[in-house]
Amino acid sequence: MARTFFVGGNFKLNGSKKSIKEIVERLNDASISENVEVVICPPATYLDYTNSLVTKKQVKVGGQNTYTKASGAYTGENSVEQLKDIGVNWTILGHSERRTYFHEDDKLIAEKTKFALDNGVSVILCIGETLDEKKAGITLDVVQKQLNAVIAEVKDWTNVVIAYEPVWAIGTGLAATAEDAQDIHKSIRDFLATKLGKEVAEKTRILYGGSANGANAHTFKDKADVDGFLVGGASLKPEFVDIINSRN
Repeated sequence: MARTFFVGGNFKLNGSKKSIKEIVERLNDASISENVEVVICPPATYLDYTNSLVTKKQVKVGGQNTYTKASGAYTGENSVEQLKDIGVNWTILGHSERRTYFHEDDKLIAEKTKFALDNGVSVILCIGETLDEKKAGITLDVVQKQLNAVIAEVKDWTNVVIAYEPVWAIGTGLAATAEDAQDIHKSIRDFLATKLGKEVAEKTRILYGGSANGANAHTFKDKADVDGFLVGGASLKPEFVDIINSRN
């Protein structure tokens, strides 16, 4: 089954009006394949501004986090309804930095995912293991536990994109080989098939999220279960276009 190539750009807590304008103009001016979906995720303060600059139809804007309530006394949180109000229909959830620094557990991430989907916002759902977990040989146990929490809450996976992000490879310069990523992605897809059925598993896109860059993205090109990338630091640089075009 052909799955549309997907590249997410997580700007994290980086950017200014000047730098984001440069990034978006670079994407607007770039020659990008019709058969690719790009979602860039700037800090919340720049979501509306970023969305106002995008003219390339393949490029959408997403948040980096949303909460389980539409409004209320939740200081510092981001509302799904407010994202939609400014024309933003994607969000990243479950990123390892949220899990680690803000102590978000599997249950909360599952609840956030359900709330976003139920209210019309698509989700880039992040899963992945730490270096200690990798060394212990429990990678699949970890990602299956993370997925099981969401499976318990979400029945319709149409608007979910999974990002497998080995935590040990984020911002470290380390990266899994394309072959390693393919093996893990295939195991994730097989697991989804047992839980959600083969059709859902075949339709669900699984991204690699561990330090993909312009130099290594092309090595994943022929990996059947690697459907794209969730890109961190490289999404702020000109090489982001090379990653987007790495299937060409």
